[in-house]
Parts: sequence; structure tokens; C-alpha cells
Amino acid sequence: MNDLSHIPTDDIVLPFQIEPSGLRGRLVRLGPAVDTVLRRHDYPRPVAATLAEMVAMSAALSATLKYEGVFTLQVKGDGPVRLMVADVTTDGGIRGYAQFDSDRVKALGDGPLSVPRLFGAGYLAFTVDQGQNTERYQGIVELTGSTLAECAHHYFRQSEQFQAGLKTAAREYVAADGTRIWRAGALMVQRLPPEGAQGSAEGRDVERPLDQLAEEAEEFWRTALTLAGSATSAELVDPELPAWKLVDRLFLAEGVKIYRPSGVAPRCRCSRERVENVLRSLPQDDIEHLTVDGKVEVRCEFCNAVHLFDEPALQALWAS
Repeated sequence: MNDLSHIPTDDIVLPFQIEPSGLRGRLVRLGPAVDTVLRRHDYPRPVAATLAEMVAMSAALSATLKYEGVFTLQVKGDGPVRLMVADVTTDGGIRGYAQFDSDRVKALGDGPLSVPRLFGAGYLAFTVDQGQNTERYQGIVELTGSTLAECAHHYFRQSEQFQAGLKTAAREYVAADGTRIWRAGALMVQRLPPEGAQGSAEGRDVERPLDQLAEEAEEFWRTALTLAGSATSAELVDPELPAWKLVDRLFLAEGVKIYRPSGVAPRCRCSRERVENVLRSLPQDDIEHLTVDGKVEVRCEFCNAVHLFDEPALQALWAS
């Protein structure tokens, strides 16, 4: 991509390739999109920061996959945060939410918290759902590490098909008008299987011994991980540092090719029709137990939207 000046600053997934190794990468930069996701709930700061990183991480991971549907990251544990979910649709719709014990989270303090302190013992699940009549893929790994990125690395180490290095960050900024805005970022470099790598032999003597080529590929990989790891948390979320400039700065010496980014936006998939279908599937007695003052209130855990059903609406459901 020649003209980089028109790349948006925020809410993008920027793909790149480190040449001549053929290693691929993604830089996720989230501004208003992740802030909207978080502001829909009154999350304590440690929960909000972790969820922001999880949304950025899901956007980075989903961008490496070929799928039509929804990619989901989910953490379940026995700690103060019982559940955290972030998902991304093929067209870039992001959302997320967390379930937590307010008193237990408050007792932890307001500073950065490790995964063990927030979630306790539990697991991290990666899910790709491409809809009806398709097989859902899911990978699960125990929560091992102090950050979500370290837990993801534990999964990568167990995978024969997916090798990657990942770094995430989240920060709350104070805007010029005094409003507080959450930002998040993620940087990932990916090592493709030999048959999927492109350009790995470009400009080289292909007649050299395979073990020498393998050693060279390993060296490229270690170098890429070191360079990616040198990016600071502040750089990953800095609104004054364009995403393409950060990628260029990190990998310029190795040679990097930057591609056109894709956009992301907060987008919940809840609707009144979906809620009606759920209520319609429940026994009438169960719905009556949910009724308060003649109405059933259904609140979306993701976007916090409320769907109210009064008596005429409920009767219409039962009659349909």
C-alpha cells in the first residue's frame, strides 16, 4: 500500500507482512469503538481495562482466520470476574461484556490486576461459529499467565497450526474537554506453516540445505518476536501515533509491507425479534415467573438495551 496518509487513526485492523520472511502481522487500534462498548456498563476500572484488551485481542485473532460468522473469546473463572466475553463478526462488528462480583472486585483495588487475581482458576476459550449447518470450532486452554496475552500464548504453544506472538494494551485518556475515553490496542505477528508462507524463499538460494533454511527462518521468527515485544503499551494506544507509523518503526529494518486496513465498529446483534423467539421457546409458566407488574423485562448483557413486553405483547407471543 503506497499512500499511507489516509489510513484512519482509530478502529482499524492493519495487516502487514515482514519481508522477506513472509511473517504476517496485525495491528489493532481501537478508540471510540471500544469506548462505546465499555460505556454501556459501569465497569470498575480493572474490569474495563481487561475487557478493552480482550476486545482488541479478539479483533487481532479473528483477522487471521478465514470465516463467515462470529469469532468469540471467552474467559470463565472462579474469581471476582466470573465471565468475560468479546466477539467479532466477519464484517467487523465488535461487542463485549463482563459478569463480576462488585464487592470482590472493589476489594482488589483500582490498579492493574493480573489474570489470577481477577479470574482465579478457569479457562480461555476460542470459538468460531459460522452459523447453522456448520461445525463450530472451539479451542480451550487453562488460564496460565498473568495477562490474557500470556494465556493466549499458552494456547499457541499447544497448537501445531498456529504460532503467534501477541501484545495488548488498554488505557483511559482524558480528552481536552475533560471527558474520559478508553483506548485499546493489540499487536500480533504470526508464523505460517511452511506451505502457507509467502515470500519465504524470495531472494534466497533455494539450493541451500534445508536445515540452513530452517535455521534462518527460526532466526527471522525470533527477531520478529523481539521487535514486536519492543512496542510499549503506550505506543499501542497512542492517539498521536498513527498505526502504520508504529508498524513501520518496528519493522523498517527488516522490510515491511503494509496493506489496506479493515474497520471495526460497536455492533450488537440483539433485536426484539431475537428476544421474541427466545420467549416463544419458553414454557408459558416460566414466562409468568419472569413477569413483574404485568411486564417482562429482558436486558441485553452486551449493549444493555432493554426490551419490554406488556400483557398484550405476551399474549401475542403465545398466540403465534
